[in-house]
Formats: sequence, structure tokens, C-alpha cells
Amino acid sequence: MFETLKPQPEDKIIKLIGMYREDPRSEKLDLGVGVYKDENGKTPVMRAVKKAEAQLLAAQDSKSYVGLLGNLDFVDAMRELVLGDAVSAARISGAQTPGGTGAIRQLFELIQMASPDATVWISDPSWPNHEAILKHLGMKIRKYRYFDDATCQVDFDGMKADLDGVAAGDVVLLHGCCHNPTGANLSLEQWAEVTDLVLAKSVTPFIDFAYQGFGDGLDADAEGVRLMAGKVPEMMIAASCSKNFGLYRDRVGVALVMSAESAVPLTKGALASLNRVNFSFPPDHGATVTAMILADADLRADWMAELEEMRLNMLELRQGLADALRRETNSDRFDFVADHRGMFSRLGLTVEQVDQLREEFGVYMVGDSRFNVAGLPKDGLEKLAKAIASVL
Repeated sequence: MFETLKPQPEDKIIKLIGMYREDPRSEKLDLGVGVYKDENGKTPVMRAVKKAEAQLLAAQDSKSYVGLLGNLDFVDAMRELVLGDAVSAARISGAQTPGGTGAIRQLFELIQMASPDATVWISDPSWPNHEAILKHLGMKIRKYRYFDDATCQVDFDGMKADLDGVAAGDVVLLHGCCHNPTGANLSLEQWAEVTDLVLAKSVTPFIDFAYQGFGDGLDADAEGVRLMAGKVPEMMIAASCSKNFGLYRDRVGVALVMSAESAVPLTKGALASLNRVNFSFPPDHGATVTAMILADADLRADWMAELEEMRLNMLELRQGLADALRRETNSDRFDFVADHRGMFSRLGLTVEQVDQLREEFGVYMVGDSRFNVAGLPKDGLEKLAKAIASVL
């Protein structure tokens, strides 16, 4: 029967990984893959994670199942990390998931269960997997303008104009911070305006929160989400621990649903059912490690300190590249790189220019010129800036 299968579209980032791996040049540069890297080009295991894992190894005496909703201490700790005291815990249903992607998938399916005809609105551009998963599930998709290629800032007027077309019962997907792929974020005032729109239109916000702590800090990155959560009746949040805890391969995520207290039992039951039919029980190791870190004052302080080091390192790299590009191009064209936040920005290059960077200089980035800030070489920014300037 397998000969009837149709070829599937190739994931551009996965393809880029393969091309980079096969490139024999010693001075090649990977700016495509979305993982944090230190100054040696390695993705480190965070200090607090190492300590918590050692404690877990010494104390854990069973590998039995935890439960369909996963580690509930982890779920509650993540609720507090994301939402603070913006909303009563009694209104939150949560389920541990295999990574942030797993949380997004589960919440999309929850939308299907609750409102099969709902349209999900996503930013243009957005993380490609948003659209891919929605299409796979056969859900209705609309896009709203988000990024102005000319100014390299949020096209907020375009965003509001497009979202004026949402219908009651639709879902609007927003990036909580560190927008992927552009790095351009909504201001707190803009979050307030979008909140007013959500309320006026009776739509449900869905927050993809993959980079908390990578932008302006743990609490600052959550300000917009918390502001909205304090005002809207319902909300969905997919949060990931891949970036801010460095737990990429351990697949640690959480799906949070805010509703009226009366709907919490039904929502928890639906999340448990979705976990059961998709993977039964989520993986425990990384979630337990995260819960231990967030519950222990010393581990939490060490984690927060290292996370801040990572955040400041990315800001320094952003400023360094912006400065180098200003010198090489004798213009302020790329100053926005320093203003954006998170792991990604888009340089505004054409596909042909991106191809030229790869072929002539061994610089790998996604075709839309999205690059991983954490992959920038601190001692090679001038060289990179010269290469970029040469293809303009």
C-alpha cells in the first residue's frame, strides 16, 4: 500500500541542516537552526539542569507512569512562570506535552473539539509549523499582516485592519514575545489594543510562548500576555522549555487553557483525552527537572542568572552585528537588528542573496533571510558583515 503515498513537501530548515552537514568547508557558519549556542558554538546543558538531574538520579526510585496530564507540579509551576498572578489558578487547565510543538498541536485539536468551524488567524509571517499543523488537521486558516519589510518593524495598522475581519468564535494566534521569524515584538500599548479588539470581536487568543526570558527578561516578556489574560474570558497558551531551560531534546512543553471555573473539569478531561489518543503519557524527565528548578530557591536563582547571561549575550551579538553592518554598508539599513528581540531576525535579503551567501561564503540561513542570533560568531562579526554587504 505504501506505493500510493505522495511525496511530502521538504521542511526547509531540516533541508538546510543536511546541506550544512555535507558542506566540507571548515569556516562554514550555521545561522539557520534555532538552538541557542555559546561562544564555542555548542548548545550547553544549563548549570541548574545539571544539578537537578543529579538530584533526580539519586532520588528517583521508579519509572512508572505519572498521569495523562503529566507532572502536575510542573504544570502548576509553568502556569505561575507564564501568568504570575494575572489570573486565578482555579481558572487554568493544563497538560504537559512533548515540547512546545506538542502543546500547539494539542491546543489546535482542542479547538477542533470545541468549535470545528473556527478559523485560526496566524501572523504573516509566522513559524512555518503553525500553518503546516493547521493544514494537516484540515483546519481553516487566515493570515493577518504583521511585519513591514520596508521598516522591519511591526505593521500594526495592517495587523489591526486584517483582524477587523475576524468573526466571533475565531482564534487569533499571537507570539508571546521574540516573534519567530522576525524578532519584531508588539509593545505593551499594542498588546492593550489587541486585547480590546479580541474582546470587541468575541474571539479567543492563542499565545505561542516559546521564548520567555530571551527578550527583555522573564517578567517583561510576559507583560503583554498577562495584561491580556487579566481581561479576556478565555485564552490558550502553548509554552516551551526548549529555549529558556535548554531542554531541546527532552521535549518539555505545556498546554494551558484559561476559562470560566465551571468549564475547567471539561477542559481538563478533553486535554487528558487528547494526550491519551496522541501519545498516552508525556515524557517525564525534563518536566520533573524543570519543576525541581522552579521549586528550589537556589536552583531557580542559578537558572535565572544563566538565562540572563544568555539573553544579554544575544543582545550584545545583535548590537555587534548592527554596528558592523552600519560600518560596512555606510547606512542605517540594518540598525533594526539591535532593536529586535529573541533568537531571530530577518535581514531583508532576497532568496538569491541568501543563496549567494551560502555558496560563496558558507553562511547558512533560511531562504527568507531569517538568522539565528545565538549562532553569530562574536569574533567574526566584521567578516560576516563584509560578506552580507558584498551580496547587496
